[in-house]
Amino acid sequence: MAEAASAPAPSRAVIGDSEFDRDTAVVRRAPGVYEIDLSAGWTILGAVNGGYLLAVLGRALGDALPHPDPFTISAHYLTASRPGRAVIRTETVRTGRTLSTGQASLFQYDDEGNEVERIRVLASYGDLASLPDDVRTTAVPPAIPSLEECFGPADGPDPLKGTSAIAERLMLGLDPSTLGWALGRPSGKGEMRAWFGLADGRDADPLSLLLAVDALPPTAFEMGLKGWVPTVELTTHIRHRPAPGPLRVSITTRNLAGGFLEEDAEVWDAEDRLVAQSRQLARVRLA
Repeated sequence: MAEAASAPAPSRAVIGDSEFDRDTAVVRRAPGVYEIDLSAGWTILGAVNGGYLLAVLGRALGDALPHPDPFTISAHYLTASRPGRAVIRTETVRTGRTLSTGQASLFQYDDEGNEVERIRVLASYGDLASLPDDVRTTAVPPAIPSLEECFGPADGPDPLKGTSAIAERLMLGLDPSTLGWALGRPSGKGEMRAWFGLADGRDADPLSLLLAVDALPPTAFEMGLKGWVPTVELTTHIRHRPAPGPLRVSITTRNLAGGFLEEDAEVWDAEDRLVAQSRQLARVRLA
């Protein structure tokens, strides 16, 4: 197992009592209908991060469906979400013995008070604790230097030249070999690797894995591109409940064409288990 030694936080938050839990908490207003004030703390250039939004919708569906854990969530990002009031409407599509399926949409309001749909998801939930231990895989954890040898957002300039409030809430240790973009020398490879956690020390759970797959700098930076890279569609598979300790996240892009790229993410826990996978389609601004 790769080393991940770091100084413990003076006061570690716990699952259920952390900033992430408070900022993703939803209030049920009617059967299947929830409200939330989207926090400005999870924004990039004023837009709410897609992984945070996925966790918010994941929490609402976890309340609406009979099974506790997200197994797969596919999200389409229709318009950019902003901090402030939002309404989530969920619908149960099917319930079974091992899986239940539901859909959800998050709405906000425009300047005239009209509802605008921001994101729509379709998800299947189950019970991760009930899965068998049998694992047969050719996947291997990413090779990342120790946390002390990696770099965080405070070690370099903001590549977006704006406020990235989410960076203050994350523990990121970026692999130096994927940081050429921060030095003005991008490698041209679509790769990004990092240690990942929440800044308050809260351990990961299935909901925070939904954040982890969309929280690193975009691979487009290391391909020599700049600016916002908005997500069009994101599908995430949760494979295992993560062990305590920092995660390792590896993201790769093999094809950028027509102003769109894919990002394939793997998330590994401290026990070298592949706990989450995702693929997203994102739009880039070409020079």
